[in-house]
Amino acid sequence: MAALTDRFGRRIDYLRLSVTDRCDLRCSYCMPAGFKGFEVPEHWLTFDEIERLIGAFARLGVSRVRLTGGEPLLRKDLPILASRLAGLPGLDDLSLSTNATQMERHAEMLKAAGIRRINVSLDSLNPCKFGQIAGRQSFDKVMAGLMAAKKVGFAPIKVNMVAMKGVNDDEIDSMVDFCHDNGFVLRLIEAMPMGDTGRNTQFMDLQPVADRLKQRFQLQEIAIPLGGGPARYLASRDGKFNVGFITPISQHFCATCNRVRLSVDGTLYMCLGQDEKFEFRPLLRQGATDQDLEAAIRTAIELKPERHEFRENPKKIVRFMSMTGG
Repeated sequence: MAALTDRFGRRIDYLRLSVTDRCDLRCSYCMPAGFKGFEVPEHWLTFDEIERLIGAFARLGVSRVRLTGGEPLLRKDLPILASRLAGLPGLDDLSLSTNATQMERHAEMLKAAGIRRINVSLDSLNPCKFGQIAGRQSFDKVMAGLMAAKKVGFAPIKVNMVAMKGVNDDEIDSMVDFCHDNGFVLRLIEAMPMGDTGRNTQFMDLQPVADRLKQRFQLQEIAIPLGGGPARYLASRDGKFNVGFITPISQHFCATCNRVRLSVDGTLYMCLGQDEKFEFRPLLRQGATDQDLEAAIRTAIELKPERHEFRENPKKIVRFMSMTGG
């Protein structure tokens, strides 16, 4: 069967699957403190519906799936879903993005279910500052979750730090040291203007940061990507430590975008910075065949835009990051 390719010639082989829009944190760049606009559970895709739809994507060449949220570990019985997805033919890579507050008690089950690598959001190593950014005093839970993940053997473990000018930019070097000492991959991320939360975040250009870290820690560029995402990586000379830079604003990566995002209610978003979408829940609940689903996926991918407009039109996207899926 022909590969899943959009109208700009990009092969789509990576899907980010949001299993819930709920989260136990309220990170300042993601979800407003008093947000109440969550999707009703009746609209969530069931595990059966998810398995059918992801199976159709896999038959069309999508080989990477990342479980996201909100906070995915708030979805009841997530390890069961992970096990079902890990067994799908053609799905070679099942990973998880998490804030790690629930990871300590789930790590072994998730590893046994077939998840091999995880990304953990950690924006500060200072417990007080962490609480200010995350809206909850959960630093100790996150650290316990990280260490539990390390203990059970997830590899790689990537630590995602949203770099914010005047907020946590003074901690970047200490985060490098922390990740180096623990064998984690650090990824620095530029804040995106999604919803009022994203637009109110203090943007920080990561290009000068990359140049500085390269000199201070004697890092060198590597050409081989670590995973299916957009990060550009620098590595230590011995190859034992990597730091990635995700730069949607200062140096966008739209020309090589290989991913789409499926929200908890079955809406497929083609781009974080655009509004094109396709709703799969009605098809799934109206008796669509597998062939119908595959045809609908191809139709949806044709909607994928060439690029976002975060710089040109930063007020365009009103939905919050948690509504799209991380």
